[in-house]
Amino acid sequence: MKNTPGPIGIFDSGYGGLTILHGIRQLLPQYDYLYLGDNARAPYGTRSFDVVYEFTRQAVVRLFEEGCQLVILGCNTASAKALRTIQQQDLPQLDAKRRVLGVIRPTAEIIGQLTRTRHVGIFATEGTIKSQSYNLEIQKLFPDIQVTGVACPFWVPLVEYNEADSPGADYFVKKRIDQLLRADSEIDTVILGCTHYPLLLPKIHRYMPRGIRIVSQGEYVAEALKNYFERHQDMEQLCTKGGSTRYLTTENPDKFREQAQIFLHEPVAVEKITLG
Repeated sequence: MKNTPGPIGIFDSGYGGLTILHGIRQLLPQYDYLYLGDNARAPYGTRSFDVVYEFTRQAVVRLFEEGCQLVILGCNTASAKALRTIQQQDLPQLDAKRRVLGVIRPTAEIIGQLTRTRHVGIFATEGTIKSQSYNLEIQKLFPDIQVTGVACPFWVPLVEYNEADSPGADYFVKKRIDQLLRADSEIDTVILGCTHYPLLLPKIHRYMPRGIRIVSQGEYVAEALKNYFERHQDMEQLCTKGGSTRYLTTENPDKFREQAQIFLHEPVAVEKITLG
């Protein structure tokens, strides 16, 4: 693989990573981006560690082949189940100079500045909750913070079937908020640990008690990337700056375009690829 400048790669198992892409483009619009959604094999949330790792590795390799020197796993499940193995085992073999980053650590790093009670909640997929990745990252940085996680299995389908604004979504959102606050009534900060969940923010704000801060990842991941480039000028120079974005999907391109409109509120051109 050549070490020539290329776009910043952003990978997600589905469409939620588009919220990460949106946050990054808002802060860093000058770069080129290449988004890859493995939509045909989504969701990853209930899949095993081995399967998530293999699928994620295939996506990273494809983005490297497309010229990306830096890839961001804009997927909490992939960040929880595959990132460490890819960083430690695969990058030395694929290309030790390239980098793969996740979305969990940037969120964990900021949380100590946001919580006053030192009690934090996590809404995420079943896979992310079971991995305990947020608990481990947060308590590694802030041992005094107590973390409570709740899996929200119906939230992703609500978003992807364009039901996030429907009356039916209220039941599923309120149910998980009540479950979280029953588990720990001292929570004052809640992380949306799945990139789909920001599209449910109107419902979440409706049922979340006043005074509890809701943390969406897009802005914090974007700020973390900006800081990363400031510390790693060599990598920053390997990311091209044309202000363009390409989209790849393993699913039907028409379906991707329709879903992307929900997340980005703009039309997109997309190419269909295969992985594996």
